[in-house]
Order: sequence, then C-alpha cells, then structure tokens
Amino acid sequence: MMREPVSSVVDTIGGGMSGKTGRYEKRLSDLNGLYADEAAFEAALEKLGDVVVYDVEDFRPGTHSGDLIYGVTRMSPGRIAAEFFLTRGHIHAKADRPEIYYGQKGLGLMQLESPAGETRIVEIGPQTICYVPPFWIHRSINIGNEDLVMVFAYPSDSGQDYGIIESSRGMRHRVVSNGAEGWKLIENPAYQPRSEDTVRALMKSYT
Repeated sequence: MMREPVSSVVDTIGGGMSGKTGRYEKRLSDLNGLYADEAAFEAALEKLGDVVVYDVEDFRPGTHSGDLIYGVTRMSPGRIAAEFFLTRGHIHAKADRPEIYYGQKGLGLMQLESPAGETRIVEIGPQTICYVPPFWIHRSINIGNEDLVMVFAYPSDSGQDYGIIESSRGMRHRVVSNGAEGWKLIENPAYQPRSEDTVRALMKSYT
C-alpha cells in the first residue's frame, strides 16, 4: 500500500510536534523504583506532587516492517538526591532494530548498556544526533537546567521491552551529579548481570 508523504513541525519550546497520531506522558509516580534513594523519591513526590517528568508525541504509520515511527520527547529538569530525571529505558523487543535521537534543546545524556553489561554514554545537546545501534538498552537523562527536547525515529516494528532493566534491578551504572555542573558514573550495587543464555537469546536476527 502506498502511503501519502507527511510533514511535522517541531516545537522546540513546548516539546511537541504537529501531525502527531499519539501522545503519552510519564509522571513522577511512574518512576517509582528507578532511583537508589527511595526516601528522597518519596520526599520529592510529596513536595512536587505527581508532576509530568517526560512526555512523547509521535507519528505511527503502523507496526509493520519497512516503515518508521518518529516523534518528539520532552523531559523536565530535576533530580532525586544526586540522580537526574530520567526515562524508564528499554531495549527494542526486536533487539536488532536501531534508533536515532536528534537533540533540539537542553543538555542530556543517552545511557546505553549492552546485554552483557557494558556501559556507553553519549552527550546530547542542540543539533546533536545520537545513533543507538542494534542490541543496546538505552535511556535518556536530563542533566541540564531546562527542558531536554529530542526528535527520535526507529523502525515501526521495533517494539519496546521495558522489563529487561527491571529484571536486572536497574542498569549496571547510575548517572549522578558530580557536585559541580557535571555528572559521573557510579556502580549500581543492586545490579544483577544477565546470564549467558539470556544474552545469547537477545543477540540474534529478528524477522
């Protein structure tokens, strides 16, 4: 079936776009269990209320292969103790599907983790393109003092698997403030490495 071409205009201030087919948001309560300092999380929830941490607007032509989903994500600035506001993170359900992010506003990080537990960090600012290769678990982190706005695109049959991070009790490293204007990585002592069988099952070609 031939589709009609479309265009979308990105709102770098509000973090949305025209021509969207869907929208969702994640509030602070949705991030329960992601932060090391549970008491600080509860205190922030009581002080700030159940604020929107990030929202996503996207254009989805379908879930068939051979097409693209694209959209805009906007993340508020904020911290829970030393950790920054972040997304839940995921690997694609078809793990060999890649993704790109294109920074529009703010300063953020893409935290990536291989199934075997290797960590990579890509800094994203305005006009920065981040390529997330196949098989990498990834999450976005706002390390700045303003909204982080990014455009993204990925194959429409990718799907998302959010459970892979939960089952390992988080990612191997946590990104925390270094006490100045920057960030650093620290080990996550609760992290449970994936078994060789789990890694092998992920590292395959998907139809």
